[in-house]
Amino acid sequence: MKHLSCLFPGIGYTCDKPLLYYSRKLLKELGWETIPVSYTGFPDKVRDDPEKKRQCVKIAMEQAEEALKDIDWKKYDDILFIGKSVGTVVGALYAKEHSVSCRQVLYTPVEATFEYACQKSIVFHGTADPWAETDMIRENCKKQGIVLYETEGANHSLETGDTDKDIKELRNVMKLVRYFITGETEK
Repeated sequence: MKHLSCLFPGIGYTCDKPLLYYSRKLLKELGWETIPVSYTGFPDKVRDDPEKKRQCVKIAMEQAEEALKDIDWKKYDDILFIGKSVGTVVGALYAKEHSVSCRQVLYTPVEATFEYACQKSIVFHGTADPWAETDMIRENCKKQGIVLYETEGANHSLETGDTDKDIKELRNVMKLVRYFITGETEK
């Protein structure tokens, strides 16, 4: 079987940051081909500006389409999109617009993600995330049948400020992602 994963980062959360770095590492261990998408040219001070948020999605989507334009999606038996923040919107929108049948790992999604998110998804959300209200995340996950994992007191990076706790939580998240990918809990 041929497996492909595409990683869609956030505005400031690149593929070198923990959630995406370890997801990519896990996928490589499991024999998956991985394509990290990257983007540039975002405006500043986006969080509280709906127009700038839309701009960011447009910019990232254009760059994702360029990065993925030569992929023959039909040659893969299993496709996984992993997104972080605005990357969850871009991945979900890309899958919808290009009719890519895939599962999705959605790290700290934002409200717009749920306009496109598929049911074959898993969401990781921090209850202290200033970019997405917990009640909205819960409601959208429930409405769309999406599995939700919450990290109490975690921010938009799924971090609490307690290093030991954050490392343990990262390990737990990677175990859940492994299970989502393979159906197995350990190697």
